[in-house]
Amino acid sequence: MSPAAASSPADVRRLAASAGTTDELDALVAQCRACPRLVDWREAVASRRALPRAAYAGQTYWGRPVPSWGPGDARIAVVGLAPAAHGGNRTGRIFTGDRSGDWLFLALHEAGLAALPTSRGIDDGQALRSTRIVAAVHCAPPANRPTPQERDTCGGWLGRDFALLQPTLRVVVALGGFGWAAMWPALAAAGHPAPRPRPPFQHGVEVTLDTGLHLLGCYHPSQQNTFTGRLTPAMLATVMRRAAALAAGPWPA
Repeated sequence: MSPAAASSPADVRRLAASAGTTDELDALVAQCRACPRLVDWREAVASRRALPRAAYAGQTYWGRPVPSWGPGDARIAVVGLAPAAHGGNRTGRIFTGDRSGDWLFLALHEAGLAALPTSRGIDDGQALRSTRIVAAVHCAPPANRPTPQERDTCGGWLGRDFALLQPTLRVVVALGGFGWAAMWPALAAAGHPAPRPRPPFQHGVEVTLDTGLHLLGCYHPSQQNTFTGRLTPAMLATVMRRAAALAAGPWPA
């Protein structure tokens, strides 16, 4: 095991605090082994011992924690739930190579926040503009459902992501109720305490903290939401355009 590989929640907090840049943080995240259930699952999928997919036979899977992605001076942070077993866990880039990513990148592109409307692989030329995609949990979980304990353990990485973005961050978009719940303690750790009572999640909710940071809620572009029409392309695009507009506005003195 690498000396920089976290093997406990305490390790996550310690190593996250040691990161001086988002690049350093991403490298530390990619080595994490703090959640045994997630380690076993992501590696089982990567080795084809679990959930094999014929469409990806012969491909080498990333099979590790998937770091955040985007510039270290981003004005917008998009909080996802966790990598997909055959998406980020395969490609090594968050929301890349799965149907949720197809929806998200199209909306980001239409809002001027992504260079391309799709994201297929790490060598596809995609680039984020003033936007960094982060996650409540960095490993693919069984049944796409991390536990609250896994969320809290990974919160050390998320809090440091927000802290490193502090000089430029203007907007946070939480995708789904899980991301909304994970966002609050991580923001508090980065100097953005939550209002009381804490606003509940709903699609289109908008909250401005006392620090001036804008928070937006959006249904997650999961197949459960997109196949049923609970989330439409227009709904997702509206939230991303709103995030872009807020990020471009003046910052309170």
